[in-house]
Amino acid sequence: MTLRNFFFRYRGITPLPFVLILLIQSDLTKIGVIAGLMVVALGESIRLAGVRRAGGNTRTRKVGAKKLCTAGIFSHVRNPLYLGNLIIYIGFALMSGGPWVTYLMIIALVYFIVQYGFIIALEEAKLTELFGDEYREYTNNVPRLLPRLTPWQKDPDHTPKKWSKVFKAEKSTLLNQTVFTLLLVFKEIFINNPNGF
Repeated sequence: MTLRNFFFRYRGITPLPFVLILLIQSDLTKIGVIAGLMVVALGESIRLAGVRRAGGNTRTRKVGAKKLCTAGIFSHVRNPLYLGNLIIYIGFALMSGGPWVTYLMIIALVYFIVQYGFIIALEEAKLTELFGDEYREYTNNVPRLLPRLTPWQKDPDHTPKKWSKVFKAEKSTLLNQTVFTLLLVFKEIFINNPNGF
């Protein structure tokens, strides 16, 4: 198994060490929680926009796609879900606070760019194989992770998924975010600062 395949296959669990470090060293402040939640909400809104266009196909363990999605947020950035995740983890680092908050935000940025770099390389090779020139044209016009400001209008009529399907596809991500936030708050209330924070 190559490193690209490893990161793709286990992309749902590779963040756990980082999340545990955030939890262990956390020391919440009201400003940190508010700012962190705002950053997490930004990241999740990017993910939701991506899932709305790509549907539940983003949860697959198999590299590839039945159809190339280039509309909506995919006309601004090729990997909105990975961009959203990156922003979410930076938001959780900010929310967690603690003595290493700045370092953890930098670690989140570097670690997830490296991890997603491997995954994106694997996915791009497969999408090039599946869609050929159509995908190459897309990659020439839409960046990997830093969104372009104006949309690339190649597939403007692609119908987005219904919100009910979007939230159904995204429920495990939303549940994980809620559980982690509650763990941070419970740790702060019952361990770090039992007299109130």
